[in-house]
Amino acid sequence: MRLAYVVDVHDCFDAVPRALAETGPVDVLVVGGDITTVGTPDDAERAIESWRMLVPRLLVVAGNMDSPAIDARLVELGVSLDGRGVVVGDIGIAGASAAPHSPLHTPHELPDRDFAARAAAGLEEVKACRIRILCPHAPPHGTACDRLRSGEHVGSPSLRALVEREQPDLVLCGHIHESRGEDLIGASRIANPGPVAAGHYAIVEVGETVRLRLDA
Repeated sequence: MRLAYVVDVHDCFDAVPRALAETGPVDVLVVGGDITTVGTPDDAERAIESWRMLVPRLLVVAGNMDSPAIDARLVELGVSLDGRGVVVGDIGIAGASAAPHSPLHTPHELPDRDFAARAAAGLEEVKACRIRILCPHAPPHGTACDRLRSGEHVGSPSLRALVEREQPDLVLCGHIHESRGEDLIGASRIANPGPVAAGHYAIVEVGETVRLRLDA
């Protein structure tokens, strides 16, 4: 299976097909949140419908700059990965929308434990899979993927605890634009490719092993 992951679109809807033009054909596209910047469900739907025709399977979570209403629209459109697990062959893909509460008071924030609970619910649905990929919008705490320019780590402690316990093979996240990079939590590989609005993406190829590549 070949999977493309993009995140932090922020209304730059054409950035997604541009990224796919670079990745080449994929089996699954996961959009990891912040489809809009305080946009409407109709804005998000127009983007989803334009992307859906580009790939065999589209899976999406909402970000903190989207809204609960956008999250609900993703369910209606049949592409939501929030709190869900999707099985593709022997590969399980789970996700979590929104982000933990922050001083910014953005539209789609949750208590930290509730955010991690969504991710846990998705992982539970794919627990029997050979390979498990978790796609929360916000990163786990204390890695190279959740650090502000100040050096402060602002990821989710509850999500980190979940990753430490469950050890998914791969965690694909975003949210912290300046923390493009990779890290490890135990055996779990963590990656934040950076915003697709700036041309960034990740490619995951799953065969006997899991290979991850960020754009150059």
